[in-house]
Amino acid sequence: MSQTPMTPEGYDKLKAELKELEARRPTIQKAIAEAREKGDLKENADYHASREELSLLEARVGMLSGKLADAVIVKPEDLPDGKVCLFRKVTFKRVKDKVTMTRTLVGEGEEDPKTGKILVGSPLGKALVGHAVGDVVEAQLPGGMMKLEILKIE
Repeated sequence: MSQTPMTPEGYDKLKAELKELEARRPTIQKAIAEAREKGDLKENADYHASREELSLLEARVGMLSGKLADAVIVKPEDLPDGKVCLFRKVTFKRVKDKVTMTRTLVGEGEEDPKTGKILVGSPLGKALVGHAVGDVVEAQLPGGMMKLEILKIE
């Protein structure tokens, strides 16, 4: 059983989404029943669309339920200072080309790459976690192996 670190806010966000999806389930099931009453299911587009919608909803419900079941709520005050971990904003540079980047490590449900929020369990997050300012780490990223020097942890 794997544990998924989450902030209380991230947990609440996923729980709210799960509740919303579960509330939509009866509406979709009703649409399937109504489409079924129209007759021949082979050529019934409403039936097939509703079934597909229900299938996607059930998949998302299952995924969210799993994440919530594995959730470990982490509060910022419980984490060590001076090390990269959940909640920390990390500024680092690529050793190869000296490009500087800043990312904030967050838990499930809070990731937003557009604003620099990445999952603590992402390849980059995993590479950075536990290190301190001045450390040079190697990260196996989708673009290949990258050496990063940690400049600042907030």
